Amino acid sequence: MIERYLSVTAITKYLKKKIDMDPHLKHVWIKGEISNFKHHSRGHMYFTLKDEQTRLQAVMFARNNRHLKFQLESGLNVLIKGHISVYEPYGSYQLYVTEVEPDGTGALYLAYEQLKEKLRNEGYFKEERKRTIPVYPQHIGIVTSLSGAAVRDIITTVNRRHPSTRLTVIPALVQGTEAAQSIANAIQRANELNMFDVLIVGRGGGSLEELWSFNEKVVADAIYYSNLPVISAVGHETDTTISDLVADLRAPTPTSAAELAVPSKLELHETIAAHIRTLNKQLNYQLKEQQARLKRLDESYAFRYPKQSLADKEQTFDKLYDRLIDQMDRLVHIKHEQYETVDNRLHVQHPAQQVADWKEKYIKLNEQNHTHMKTLYEQNVERYRVLIDKLSLVNPLNIMQRGFAIPYTDDESIIRSGKDLQKDDSLRLRFKDSLVDCRVVDVKEIEDD
Repeated sequence: MIERYLSVTAITKYLKKKIDMDPHLKHVWIKGEISNFKHHSRGHMYFTLKDEQTRLQAVMFARNNRHLKFQLESGLNVLIKGHISVYEPYGSYQLYVTEVEPDGTGALYLAYEQLKEKLRNEGYFKEERKRTIPVYPQHIGIVTSLSGAAVRDIITTVNRRHPSTRLTVIPALVQGTEAAQSIANAIQRANELNMFDVLIVGRGGGSLEELWSFNEKVVADAIYYSNLPVISAVGHETDTTISDLVADLRAPTPTSAAELAVPSKLELHETIAAHIRTLNKQLNYQLKEQQARLKRLDESYAFRYPKQSLADKEQTFDKLYDRLIDQMDRLVHIKHEQYETVDNRLHVQHPAQQVADWKEKYIKLNEQNHTHMKTLYEQNVERYRVLIDKLSLVNPLNIMQRGFAIPYTDDESIIRSGKDLQKDDSLRLRFKDSLVDCRVVDVKEIEDD
């Protein structure tokens, strides 16, 4: 009977295989609202896709989201392409996202508006920070593609209008995924050369996608931090890019940029040769063919399971990484509390603290001793006063003041009884204010009643 029961791992693997083999779940297109969005430090994105009744867990790995043109965030309605599979460690199914588009507006337009608002808040577009373009530049740097029409228009216009001006082209890609970084590097290189009076940065016209490299933040940063004044010349007059807004001067076209950069002296020259454009189209065609081939290989059955296994390990690693960070934070907190406890004990037992405690006890004991001595002194003073009063009562001098006298013999001894005297003895009576010498005529005893 026990052999009939499956393990949790076994049933989960079975369900995962069933779902992965389902052709309807290999390519799904879903729309919904993003909630609980989290952009992990390793680049992966985790969120919940929801509608009015249901929620679906979703993950978009870094290899798929690194080329997103806009920022995902909670509350954003999106159109998503991906596939459904099972995350084995939790036994739950989730959506693995490969492509995302905003629902109701274009991805590029949304990314453009997001970046424009961000840079405006950071002061990139303020007029007071824009530099003045020199009227008579001696050397102009041109950042653009060597294969585009823009570079020829600029060179021709400058030579026609002001032939004595030197021109140097700093080549850069102006279209494609690597174009933005290429443009930023070229601007930085122009600043390092320290030989130009002004830079013209731009390219010819095209669709929003073709002009997109000039809407990237890396290009905006390069223009913003450039030591050289920059004229932006991107597309046609109706095109407005982020580069146009950040630059010190915006030209409607590359030709206009050349006209704004130098005074007019010559007519326009020929545009860039047609064979360069043809070569560029052929290269783009071959690139699209290779991308399509790579996509077919990526979606083939042979690569599905290794890729899914790697995806699961990536997600498990993220969770273990988060758990490790939490445990390290708790350990640091515990060690910090232990340190504070030891520090407090050391502070209490510190010699300086003990000296302070004994000093406080000494002050209290000294005060108590002072109070006790004062009490003893007052008691002894009172006692002395009582004794004085008692002594005053028996003081012979005080008795003499009441009319009594003290008899003395010739050797100054007090005569305490008449039996000590005989007839004809000499004695002296001491009164309060005088001495009287006497002689005994007779001694008579007196009987006590």
